[in-house]
Amino acid sequence: MTEKTKIALITGASRGLGFHLAEALAPEYHIVAVAKTTGALEELDDRIKAKGGDATLAPMDITNPDAMAHLCRGIYDRWGYLDFWAHTAIYAQLLSPADHLDPKDFDRTIGTNVTATGKLIPMVGPLLNMGPRRADVMFFDDPHAGEKFYGAYGAAKAAQIAMAKSWQAETQNSEKAPRIHIVQPNPMPTGTRARFHPGEGKAALTHPRDEAPRLLKSLGLI
Repeated sequence: MTEKTKIALITGASRGLGFHLAEALAPEYHIVAVAKTTGALEELDDRIKAKGGDATLAPMDITNPDAMAHLCRGIYDRWGYLDFWAHTAIYAQLLSPADHLDPKDFDRTIGTNVTATGKLIPMVGPLLNMGPRRADVMFFDDPHAGEKFYGAYGAAKAAQIAMAKSWQAETQNSEKAPRIHIVQPNPMPTGTRARFHPGEGKAALTHPRDEAPRLLKSLGLI
């Protein structure tokens, strides 16, 4: 592996959009795949190898800052940089009235969608500034703030995207800092959507295996 190899970090790579983004980026990128589910990461590794690519599997929880700091240090020690980061990891609390929010579920929603993102950006950001090419970052908007029954998820997602927009504004005039892309995918038959729309027909939804390359192509990343 040469020093010019493109390195992509996918947080939330075990299923859905993250899984298929990782697959779509291989073999042009070496994939660093982060998720809690080891079996799903191994399946992704098989898919990537079938395309002639390589992956580093990182079965860890993004809400564990020590684990994520260790991963980022490992990326630095092995390659010294990142070319791409897609942050697809998300937790979707079941819809409920605001006065019926489950406290533990609420803490997990904020911890995964907001706190982890706020800690990851300063960890991953320096790696994105160190590569031989200008790097790219993708965040994924799903606007529901203020909608009924979306109190926890809507607020958490809005906070996450607010951080992404600030980072985007801070880097947009730099020729070296990463390009921050905030995209809104088409509705997909993912686990997150199933929690919000149980029993929904899937015929009109876009499968992540099709949506992932579409999003990457729209930004000129593949």
